[in-house]
Amino acid sequence: MKKALTHLKTYLEGDLFFDHLHKTLYATDASVYRKIPLAVALPKTEKGIVQLIQFAANNQTSLIPRTAGTSLAGQCVGEGIVVDVSRYFTEIIALDTKNKRVTVQPGVIRDELNSYLKPHGLFFGPNTSTSNRCMIGGMVGNNSSGTTSIQYGVTRDKVVALKTILSDGQTVVFSEISSEGFAAKSKLDSLEGEVYKRIYDELSSEEARLEIKREFPKPEIHRRNTGYAIDALIDTEVFTNSEEKINLCKLLCGSEGTLAFTTEITLQLDPLPPEHTTLVISHYKTIDNCLNDVTVAMEHNLYACEMMDDVILGCTKKNKKYDSYRFFVKDNPKALLLLELKANSEEEVRSQTDVLLGALNDSRLSYATTVLTGPEMEIAMELRKAGLGLLGNMVGDRKAVACIEDTAVTLADLPQYISDFTALMKSYDQDAVYYAHAGAGELHLRPILNLKTKEGVEYFRKITTAVAQLTKKYKGSFSGEHGDGIVRAEFMEMQIGSKNFDLLKRIKKTFDPANIFNPGKITNAWPMDESLRNETEVATPLVETLMDFKDSQGILRLAEKCNGSGDCRKTANSAGVMCPSYHITKNEKDTTRGRANMLREVLTKSESVNKFNSVELKEVLDLCLSCKACASECPSNVDVTAIKTEFL
Repeated sequence: MKKALTHLKTYLEGDLFFDHLHKTLYATDASVYRKIPLAVALPKTEKGIVQLIQFAANNQTSLIPRTAGTSLAGQCVGEGIVVDVSRYFTEIIALDTKNKRVTVQPGVIRDELNSYLKPHGLFFGPNTSTSNRCMIGGMVGNNSSGTTSIQYGVTRDKVVALKTILSDGQTVVFSEISSEGFAAKSKLDSLEGEVYKRIYDELSSEEARLEIKREFPKPEIHRRNTGYAIDALIDTEVFTNSEEKINLCKLLCGSEGTLAFTTEITLQLDPLPPEHTTLVISHYKTIDNCLNDVTVAMEHNLYACEMMDDVILGCTKKNKKYDSYRFFVKDNPKALLLLELKANSEEEVRSQTDVLLGALNDSRLSYATTVLTGPEMEIAMELRKAGLGLLGNMVGDRKAVACIEDTAVTLADLPQYISDFTALMKSYDQDAVYYAHAGAGELHLRPILNLKTKEGVEYFRKITTAVAQLTKKYKGSFSGEHGDGIVRAEFMEMQIGSKNFDLLKRIKKTFDPANIFNPGKITNAWPMDESLRNETEVATPLVETLMDFKDSQGILRLAEKCNGSGDCRKTANSAGVMCPSYHITKNEKDTTRGRANMLREVLTKSESVNKFNSVELKEVLDLCLSCKACASECPSNVDVTAIKTEFL
């Protein structure tokens, strides 16, 4: 294979790497998984992507699409060629202000897109916690949502058209079409025609449509991935008396790059939200009180309804940047609700705030409220955004593990679901982290486990299985916005039923008969408890150092604090300094994450007596300026300056 890759490098329209350094850097994302890829490609053109598809087909390998690599479920971890479009596919191609639409390449960063749109009075609504580095391609692949979904919907609601390259190298644009157009497409003598014919054959049966409605998550749960969104296709004019036209973008959105390779995305935009804003923060002594107040709060016209618990708030105390952001917290709450209101005038937003405060006071569930505006409100929301990254501040081998953190149920089911969940966790002697888009019924609940031990990995599977069963009981979505990836794909059949799961497999087979695109995700899943970052029952190496790393329990555990959230991939257009070398090079090796990943690899895999004697480690540390921005801006406090000092 090395000979074939060497030949590919001579003609590929893009960059190709298959050295140890690059394969290590792209072996992980923000999940618990690690798979060493065959190679890493950074295509420069659509022709380059076609060349990669042809190479994969001819050499029985696969392609794993990747943008910022912030996925939490292992979506962009794989054994084939990782195809990173974050470097060269970064153009905003066209803006149609009349129809409020924009066409972009997949490597455009969400916040930078909105900065471009702001002078035109428009914005792209879905707003993830990683919005200053996550890219539109990843948001489409994941069907991302974020804090604003209760007002603006999810990414699937906003995708108008997708320009894609199919597994045979054919370029196809998917967009809304009439039933007549659909029929014409299904008669094409091409892979595109086979796709449309397959969709029609599978969904034209009333029995099949009823099975989908019976087994898929409740339709009022708008945050739902759970495989391919065939439930979003059945109530269209192709299959019913509905006047809604069909758009296969709904199927591709959330498909995690397993069906086609997207090169252009056309999005529906919204007018900028009202300018005047307040943030009401209510404090609770119990999780139950907090969740029961969600229903009260959601009776108001909220733009965000977010929840944080005391575990995440506790992590802020150990962070140089975010400790001061706690100024609004009163006493020691078990949980907080962050409730955002917006209006077109100061008077109107004050009136809405007073009404909301009155309702919260009448419910008698909270013990204190804080009202923030302006910069103070922005600081509080930034603290909330940093939540998942802050969990990396947990010192030691027990970590808050992403596996059950993406469940969504209806608001009506939320209190009882949480009660059942809490009882389930107690049965495993577990304390969970509660971090939620509460207004959307989505809970980022994480067990605290040591995945370096056999017992921890066993609990990883047992707890995930039990929560999958609980979610199914409430007809909820086991994957709300973080995707299925490796960690949840194994439970797909349980969630949607065997008949529907077999249907998904046939759709995948039609789109991608040679299984080129991102295998092991959604269908034909890889085991969720294998290919983890750490080997089980292997003692953590004791690495002697000249500097004192006791606060992290050693230099290796300092590197292991990096959970891959990718805060270090934000560009110079975002606030803060981290990471100046990445700002210039846009290379993964020059991020704090890349440096931590390489250090972890060297300290755990190298057989050298002096484990720091590594060419790869020197290369990733070479451009570090020792500015110490990572020591304060990285939510996990991964201090690369200290690492570089020890290395030197």
